[in-house]
Amino acid sequence: MSYTLITANRNYSSWSLRPWLLMKALGIPFAERFEPFTKPSNYDEFRAFSPTGQVPVLIDGERTVWDSLGIALYLADRHPGVWPADEAARAFAHGIVAEMHGGFSALRNDCTMNVGVRVKPRPMSAALLRDVARVAEIFTQGLDRFGGPWLAGEAFSATDAFFAPVAFRVRTYGLDVGRGQAWVDQVLAHPAMRDWEQQALAETWREAGHEAELAAAGEIIADYRKA
Repeated sequence: MSYTLITANRNYSSWSLRPWLLMKALGIPFAERFEPFTKPSNYDEFRAFSPTGQVPVLIDGERTVWDSLGIALYLADRHPGVWPADEAARAFAHGIVAEMHGGFSALRNDCTMNVGVRVKPRPMSAALLRDVARVAEIFTQGLDRFGGPWLAGEAFSATDAFFAPVAFRVRTYGLDVGRGQAWVDQVLAHPAMRDWEQQALAETWREAGHEAELAAAGEIIADYRKA
């Protein structure tokens, strides 16, 4: 197997982070191909390599695998460790990964991912407060049921990779996830997450649409990105 993973901007692309982090954390080798966001919609350009016009995309020889969950499922058929070995933990992992993949729209829209900044958020909507409360509940349940330090037990899995963008959001916007902060600190300290963060801070370009979303989210109180 010879994988190529296509991803986008480190500051913005939460979907790209998931399979990138999963493969790095599990030691699955891959070549990197970077396709940055250059405007609010890169659909036409990205269609050259992605059926959906979106990233991430995994290339395995003549085979193209798209969507972060699709990539995780593909890798799980070929590599150990993508899902927890324990049956109860695996069931929990499947549920919350699916929930994250398909839900939390208020969190995504109101707290757009931007790794390199810190934001004082605007007053939170009821929908956002519900999303944050649910995230805190998931983190606490995972740590309590399976003993940590990861969401589904002792080993890093897809569970942690899929919630990793939330960890960046928690830090960027100062979101209160209660005792779940222990997991946030754990994943932010992971060497692969620190690598992603350093790449994000080194990015010098800004994409207007993503920056407008950030401005709408609240007041930027710190910006650590390279000018």
